[in-house]
Amino acid sequence: MYMAKVIAIANQKGGVGKTTTAINLAASLAVLEFKTLLVDADPQANSTTGNGFDLKNIQISLYDCMVNETAAAQVILETQTPNLNLLPSHLDLVGAEIELINHPNREFVLRKALEPELANYDFIIIDCSPSLGLITVNALAAADSVVIPVQCEYFALEGLGKLLNTIKIVQTRINANLKIEGILMTMYDGRLRLSNQVVEEIKNHFGDLVFNTILHRNTRLGEAPSFGMPALLYDAESTGAINYLNLAKEILQKNNMTKIKNEDKIFETDEHGADQ
Repeated sequence: MYMAKVIAIANQKGGVGKTTTAINLAASLAVLEFKTLLVDADPQANSTTGNGFDLKNIQISLYDCMVNETAAAQVILETQTPNLNLLPSHLDLVGAEIELINHPNREFVLRKALEPELANYDFIIIDCSPSLGLITVNALAAADSVVIPVQCEYFALEGLGKLLNTIKIVQTRINANLKIEGILMTMYDGRLRLSNQVVEEIKNHFGDLVFNTILHRNTRLGEAPSFGMPALLYDAESTGAINYLNLAKEILQKNNMTKIKNEDKIFETDEHGADQ
């Protein structure tokens, strides 16, 4: 039986484009006709509101799956994007860390909750909170791989070591199969020498782990969540929407899940405008 590939989007540093990546990568995979579930594992619930849901109307959420063992099927909502469903979050999730502290298998609660859904989707994307707490550890325990968004700014490498260390601990003790899907450079501004230096530094440091696709700074990406929709629905022609579509294609290529011929593969152009 085919099982979904589960990808966590994680970085304990805030403001690096985690939720933007979760929303838009999930939407891009869905638009490419892969049945996708977006799991909002962040108490701020921005992946939930960013898909057009009002938190006042969310009666049950991921909190109920994790704390009360409510079946995920009872909580999952259909979004306005075809092929994309959402397991919503709520502010209640803040309390889950404390309530699960004495749970005998506390690191595996999310994995157990998602297990019945693995056969129903091609991809499950988990939006993690900006911390390395128990909920994020649960996401890493449930995931096959992790995408790490890194902002093209001076402190980009700061905190990355801490995250990689956590991933290593999870690989050793909890989830030996966890892989790094890739490091994603976000908020890139080609006019700034700093942006180019950071990309160069990260690529020198991490080599093939860095995605070819680079996320450019884009107004539409920032505007879309306030309209409760992914960039692809808000403005399909925008740089942000195209960037995320390319990221989805790159992930499909990495996982041999595409029929695209080698010469037709789409890779982001680098800062000098040459194909990579």
